[in-house]
Amino acid sequence: MIVGNISKFAAHFTQLGESFKAVTEGTVTVSLIGNKKQSPDRAEKPSSPGIFRLALNPENSGTYQLIFDIQTKEFTDKITIQSVTVYPDTKTALANWQEQTIEEELVYLKEQAWKVDFANREVKRQPFTEIIKTTGQILSTYEDEVIITAKSSGIISFGKNKKLIGSSVDSGETLFIISGSGLTEDNLDAKYKDAKNNYEKTKIDFERAKGLVKNNIISQKQFQETQLRLKNAQTTFNTIEKNYTAGGHKITSPIHGFIKSVMTREGEYVEIGQSVASISQNRKLILKAEVPQKYFSKLNNISSANFVTTYDSKIYSTDSLNGKLISYGKSTNNNAYYIPVNFEINNNGEIIPGSFVEVLLKTNVIKEALVIPYSALIEEQGNYFAYVQTSGEGFQKRELEIGANDGMSVQILEGINEGERIVIKGGYQIKLATMSGKIPAHGHEH
Repeated sequence: MIVGNISKFAAHFTQLGESFKAVTEGTVTVSLIGNKKQSPDRAEKPSSPGIFRLALNPENSGTYQLIFDIQTKEFTDKITIQSVTVYPDTKTALANWQEQTIEEELVYLKEQAWKVDFANREVKRQPFTEIIKTTGQILSTYEDEVIITAKSSGIISFGKNKKLIGSSVDSGETLFIISGSGLTEDNLDAKYKDAKNNYEKTKIDFERAKGLVKNNIISQKQFQETQLRLKNAQTTFNTIEKNYTAGGHKITSPIHGFIKSVMTREGEYVEIGQSVASISQNRKLILKAEVPQKYFSKLNNISSANFVTTYDSKIYSTDSLNGKLISYGKSTNNNAYYIPVNFEINNNGEIIPGSFVEVLLKTNVIKEALVIPYSALIEEQGNYFAYVQTSGEGFQKRELEIGANDGMSVQILEGINEGERIVIKGGYQIKLATMSGKIPAHGHEH
């Protein structure tokens, strides 16, 4: 900037967050603050999304703070650039001009970044946990699962509302009906009628015996035998009647949950005591990891785990699922190549029991590790790269040497320095832009 010369600005403003987006409304004021007063300028709205047109005509030379004040409906902010020189004339400005030298740099405009899912983050040193990478499976807990068995023999029917595996059920809801209709043996309908008739007959006999024993026509012993036959007949009838409905014996769910498995088919003959289905409440799950024997010495240092599902490739953490380590193998033998490590976790409704997962067990803590999100990595033929922001719209592609990872973050051994800003979203868009050969120059016009 030079005294008496108008300096124009195309000030780009980005609202930070999960994704960086252009500021599309609000006002921006630019000021030079120092020992001598300078006139500010104000833009009432962006000339295009994210870009505010401003200009300053300095009246006095010197060193100033260049300050941008932005006000929107959602927030206010102030951005200060220190040690900005205003020169007294063009000759002095040219005499003090120094070319800024930056290593090879790729240009990715703000206008490009605003259109995609883009973000960057400062790289910091932090505690990081060493991991053991292995495989495992999600299992139901024993107390959350109930096996339903047949209480009578007969032909099983799934009823009108046929429940499939994975369907939710309520406690007491009828799932199946076992019918003996048409069977010459183990006919439940016939057993129900016989038990009912026998119960009604023994009840009549008992009422008759009460009068006879009162008049000493029968002995007390005979009365007690009649009373016992009534109780036995009543017990038999109540047992059959409890879940009996027209056409057969009802099998109901004892708990609220979902059908995990069905062990029979429509129309099959089932025996008393035969397992027909399993119901799971699905509140708690077991993450079972199979760890190679070579890691046995590190098992007592395991604190938590991350795991990745095969069906949606989503990363879960035992910590976020209120998980806890409940057991791990204390010894090995020649017949066991893997040692089980078990975590109990809450089911958030997105995890499928029985599914296989990739497991990252967390062990020793590295106190001062340089860590970046896994999403920042770009893999090319077995090598890893990331984009580092070196200026407002300038980026460098860096080859990285990586260390341990926990499925969400990765340790960087070489290639990035603490304090640099690394692209964590949108790296592939920068790569595609460089491959297209349409990289704009820094002196672009809007």
